[in-house]
Amino acid sequence: MEKLIIDAHSHLWLNQDTVVNNQRICQLEPNRSRSLFFGEERQMLPPFMTDGQNTAERFLSNMDYAQVAAAVVTQEFIDGIQNSYLLQVESRYPNRFFTFGMLDYRNPDFMQNAPGVVEAFKGIKIPAARLPQQFLTDAMLQLLQLMEKQGKILGIELQDGDTQVGQMEELIQECPNLKIAIGHFGMVTREGWMSQISLARHKNVYVESGGITWLFNDEFYPFPSAIRAIKQAADEVGMDKLMWGSDYPRTITAITYKMSYDFVEKSADLTADEKRMFLGQNAKQFFGFGELPELPYIKNMSE
Repeated sequence: MEKLIIDAHSHLWLNQDTVVNNQRICQLEPNRSRSLFFGEERQMLPPFMTDGQNTAERFLSNMDYAQVAAAVVTQEFIDGIQNSYLLQVESRYPNRFFTFGMLDYRNPDFMQNAPGVVEAFKGIKIPAARLPQQFLTDAMLQLLQLMEKQGKILGIELQDGDTQVGQMEELIQECPNLKIAIGHFGMVTREGWMSQISLARHKNVYVESGGITWLFNDEFYPFPSAIRAIKQAADEVGMDKLMWGSDYPRTITAITYKMSYDFVEKSADLTADEKRMFLGQNAKQFFGFGELPELPYIKNMSE
C-alpha cells in the first residue's frame, strides 16, 4: 500500500452522560452539539453533529475521505465508559477499528469486573492523569499482570511531566512483556514531557500523538513546533516508537480531520521513511492490524 495512515488515538460514543470529580459532563439540550463540561459550555463535537452522537459510521466517513485506513478507539472518563458500544463497533468493523475497554478505577472494587472486560477487549485503557497521583495500587498491578498474561495492550495517559513516570518504570519492571501505548505525546507542551517520551526506550513501550494539535492549538496549523517535538522525541527513542493520533472528534472542532495529520505529511523536516513509520506503519505493527482497505483520493467540489 503506497499510503498507509492509521489513527492511534480517537474516541467514539453514542451518548455522553457521566460524572467526573462530582461534576456532570453531558450533551446540552437536544439539537445542540455542545456539552456541559465541568460547569462550562464547551464545543465537544463539530457543530453539525447536533444529536450528540459520535458514531463509528460518521467517523468512517471522515476516515474514508481523509484516506485513514484504520483507527484505534480509546476511552476517557469524560466520555463515560463506552464498553458496550465499542464492542459493537469492533464486531461490526473488525478490519477498521481496534477498541480499548475501560474499568471504573475510581471504584475500589473495580477488579470484580476486570476479568470479563479484559477477556472481551484487545486492550485496556487507564486514564491515570485523572486518577490520584499514586495510581499504581495493588489492585491496578493485579489488573496489569492479568493483561500481560493474556497478551493485551495497555493504553495510558499520565499526569503532566514526570509525576507518574517512576510508577511507570515500576510497572514496566513488574510486567516486562506488557505492550504499552503512552498517550498525548507525553503532554508535549508541559514541562518535563520528555521524561514520558523516554519511557519508550523500553522494548514494549510506544508513544502516540493523540491531541498534539490541541496541545499546540495556540500556534495552529501547520504546527511547526509539533514537528520539532516529533523530531526531538525521535532523536530520543527512535521514530519506530512513535505513532500518529488525532484525538478525534474534539480536535476537529478547530481543524479538519485530514489537517490533523497532513501537517506531518507535508512537512519538509521529516523524511519519507519517518512519515511512513509515524503515520501508519508503527501502529499497524503495534496494534496488530491485518489487511486494510486501499482508499482512493477523492477530489473536493472546490478543486
